[in-house]
Amino acid sequence: MEQTTERIWEVFGEQLRGYISRRISDSSSIDDILQDVFVKIHSNIETLDDETKIRSWVYQITRNTIIDYYRRRKIIHEDIETVHVAEEPDEETPAQEIASGLRTIVESLPEKYAEALLFVEFQGMSQIELAKKLGISLSGAKSRVQRARSMVRDSLMNCCHFQFDRYGTIIDSVPVCCCCCPSSSKK
Repeated sequence: MEQTTERIWEVFGEQLRGYISRRISDSSSIDDILQDVFVKIHSNIETLDDETKIRSWVYQITRNTIIDYYRRRKIIHEDIETVHVAEEPDEETPAQEIASGLRTIVESLPEKYAEALLFVEFQGMSQIELAKKLGISLSGAKSRVQRARSMVRDSLMNCCHFQFDRYGTIIDSVPVCCCCCPSSSKK
């Protein structure tokens, strides 16, 4: 059976939209990312050698497109931060407040997990590069990063109660024993 972009859309379109929406909190970007995914699928469909692996191929393209989205967004945010603003900045959102304390939480993890997360999340290193740098297998690197993320999530959930909107964005937090909010004394 020859795969066409239209057929792939029929089979995977809604699944991919759900997959993307669980990873992207900005609802307006979800359709843009989905469109980018299908442009890439359409442009590269001839590179698919084994049609039995179409599902993994489609999801790999989707994962890479989501990663590209976050990389572009990071670059834009860094460019914005370099612009001088004359007026007082608005109050930090709850998500920004939590994010500003994440590095402290990561650095408090056991060394091998902290190191893995710092390289991947703060320095933008791929997990393949991490594996090579640390001299471990790719699955070992992925496991370290995943365990570190889990440890950070557990720390956050133990120190604060969070309220999320329907897209998974933090809209409020109440510190319990806040280790992640540098400004928790303001609350």
